[in-house]
Amino acid sequence: MSKLFIGGLAWHTTDDSLREGFSQFGQVEDAVVVKDRDTGRSRGFGFVRFSSEAEADAAAEAMNNQEFDGRAIRVDKASERSGGRDNGGYHGRGGYNQRGGYGGGDWRQRSNDN
Repeated sequence: MSKLFIGGLAWHTTDDSLREGFSQFGQVEDAVVVKDRDTGRSRGFGFVRFSSEAEADAAAEAMNNQEFDGRAIRVDKASERSGGRDNGGYHGRGGYNQRGGYGGGDWRQRSNDN
């Protein structure tokens, strides 16, 4: 399976219209317009998952920078996340370095050195 990111969607685009628009390129396994958790309105992007890499490639090439539902959309390969969130690139580390805190080490020891 291969997943595509679809950006620049019109606010009125639905899961069904997204699926329908991309189904001309092959078997669409899933089509989702991402919605705001609080308001339920579209966030302007979504994902389409195809059953084959070749179908996804054909869709990406044909639909990128084309008009869909009245807006020019951007279509890219989506990167699959492994397990939960990736924490914005920090990969679970706290503070400003790998040890956490503000420079690592024991803060009590530093205050006693003065």
